[in-house]
Amino acid sequence: MRITHPTPSLSSITYYCHILRHRPNKICNHFFNFSPWTSQSTMAGESESLSTVATDESTKYGFERPDIYQSNLSGTVDPYDRHLFLCYKTHDSWPSRVEDSDSDPLPKLLSSALKARKNDIAAKTRLTICEGGDDLVLSEGDVLDFPEMIIYRGLKDSDVDGFVDDVVVNGKPWASGVQEALSGTYVFVCAHNNRDRRCGVCGPVLIKKFKEDIESKGLQDQVVVTACSHVGGHKYAGNVIIFSADAEGKISGNWYGYVTPNDVSELTDRQIGKGEIIERIWRSV
Repeated sequence: MRITHPTPSLSSITYYCHILRHRPNKICNHFFNFSPWTSQSTMAGESESLSTVATDESTKYGFERPDIYQSNLSGTVDPYDRHLFLCYKTHDSWPSRVEDSDSDPLPKLLSSALKARKNDIAAKTRLTICEGGDDLVLSEGDVLDFPEMIIYRGLKDSDVDGFVDDVVVNGKPWASGVQEALSGTYVFVCAHNNRDRRCGVCGPVLIKKFKEDIESKGLQDQVVVTACSHVGGHKYAGNVIIFSADAEGKISGNWYGYVTPNDVSELTDRQIGKGEIIERIWRSV
């Protein structure tokens, strides 16, 4: 009597390809004890395991973590006058101290030049790294200047000293570069995972939610949303900075903390749409 074995399913074959690639020492045992039902069950178990890991991450670092809403937010940002954002690579590639990294010369050069000329700079200036991208109007080396609402295009390593001297110290146009006026609203969300896991978990979720909400309201041509590096106060994640016009038309950067996906629509409607501050999650301006 001939015994016919069940034909392996496509999902089973995919599973064994995974085993062959990642666990070649175990492939023989799996092969000679083959059962399509067992392999599918194993795959389901692995899927459940991944889901559990994601849930654990959210509980420990995300919007369900124990330390969220535990601190008073008001006044948690030191006053400053000017905020520069340097577009550089992607948020998941930034090392913990991207402004001090030898492998990332442009951020380090700009940060060092600002520190070296600190006593010559009248306006207290902050520097933050942000992410550009194909779907944004921002490119590598661009420097955004708030509240002046100017973008300086394509800063290179060799340009840094001249840029700081012209623009930041002397308040003049950049002699060797291109500058353009900015318009609209800019939303920066801290997603600096290599600096703090809380921002690494919360940031990308908020960016996705902001983009979805803005698109659903037809504002995608008026609002730019992107990731940024450490801004201080990781315990307040999600951290969001929104540069937009207030009710009187004045540009200001409002800082928000403990932002969750449930807050995004209100931030779009009130802070971005009307220039109204949402007090319960507001850190400072």
